[in-house]
Amino acid sequence: MESEVESDGARISYTVTGPAGAPVLLLINSIGTTRELWAPQVDAFNRAYRLIRYDARGHGASSVPSGDYTIGQLGRDALAILDAERAGTASVCGISLGGLTAMWMGVHAPRRVVSLILANTAARIGSVQSWTDRMALVREHGMSGVADLALPRWFSSGFAERHPATLERFRTMIEGCAAEGYLGCCAALRDEDLRESISGIRCPVLAVAGRTDLATPVDALQDIHARIAESRMVTLDASHLSNVEQAEAFTSAVLNFLAP
Repeated sequence: MESEVESDGARISYTVTGPAGAPVLLLINSIGTTRELWAPQVDAFNRAYRLIRYDARGHGASSVPSGDYTIGQLGRDALAILDAERAGTASVCGISLGGLTAMWMGVHAPRRVVSLILANTAARIGSVQSWTDRMALVREHGMSGVADLALPRWFSSGFAERHPATLERFRTMIEGCAAEGYLGCCAALRDEDLRESISGIRCPVLAVAGRTDLATPVDALQDIHARIAESRMVTLDASHLSNVEQAEAFTSAVLNFLAP
């Protein structure tokens, strides 16, 4: 079911599937992607969970507010969706920017979060300079320039050679992202650092790393694992979008973690 919710000056578009009475699993996408990032997991997750996917503000079918965004805004967008669906609690699974948003929820809305899957992310992603440079790239070369930079970092060279159609699908996804929305989320990543905060997270956490991920390397997930007491970690033979490159292994890791 396609729905929308108003949240802090944005209109957030989301999809709900799966059994109505099942536990809620909320999926949060990475910067430059839409809820279609999760296509490899939908069928398997739908069997056991009330699955909620959405486009972050500035992305996909959601609106594109002007100006800088914050991780707090992105986290409150997610909570607004849960409120609209009368979901008191949820397990939350996020990749990259989505993982940082999920960590914010674990820190600032702990009663709403049953468990967290933090994939290919970090409590501090990149640096002020790296995101300042990325924003300059967008302004100079547009989203096609972002695609040229991102795709070799999102997927390993071997996967890219074997799956050209997948690469083309993600190039279209990036180039279809509104530049202003992408810039807004770059600002959120530039400004957020949750390294000191996440040690307060008390729910179960699964950290998922990609062995060849350059954007959020294995040691970034090891740092999350070390800081959060109730956490475990798995490393997949993948680059940044591990849920696509190692779809079956990712799906199995999440379902095994969430199983009662």
